[in-house]
Amino acid sequence: MTIKFHEIGVCGLSCRLCPRYHTDAESRCGGCKSEQRIAVGCPFITCAVKRQDIEFCWECQDSQTCEKWKNHRDFGQQYDTFKCYQKLEDNISNIARSGIESFKEQQKAREQILTEMLVEFNEGRSKSYYCIAATIMEIEELREALAQAREDSEGLGLKDRSRVMHSILDSVASKRNYHLKLRKWK
Repeated sequence: MTIKFHEIGVCGLSCRLCPRYHTDAESRCGGCKSEQRIAVGCPFITCAVKRQDIEFCWECQDSQTCEKWKNHRDFGQQYDTFKCYQKLEDNISNIARSGIESFKEQQKAREQILTEMLVEFNEGRSKSYYCIAATIMEIEELREALAQAREDSEGLGLKDRSRVMHSILDSVASKRNYHLKLRKWK
């Protein structure tokens, strides 16, 4: 099977916005369908890619009745793991409505903004926070927050620049009722 979309998870998550995708360490993940991840596998990779020779759960003829995928999606509406699942359903709807190529381009735009936030405002403790913001917020909100943070933090050190960016993102999140922390399972 030829994998076309390494950075879009089998279940619909965007790998481009994952903290493990944005690391230089050995633990860097090249996407849910990268050679490394396929070798390790997950229930969705095993079922879709390895058994059924398809790239995405929604391509499966049983996708509407699959309990495993339904449970995963239900879990994602309430909880996160190390990765933010808050937009999983929106991702799947977006792909169904506009197509996978359009979704891929949107994720590239989000990743570009995320990369800029990480380079300019990550004091070493904010990667997951910025990944969540890049996942949840609208692209235009992210662009505006980045421009405002650049303006408001000119001449400041990295820690203070990070505080400025956090303050701006937190303000938008408060107004829009976004949740910029991982929702942990209890």
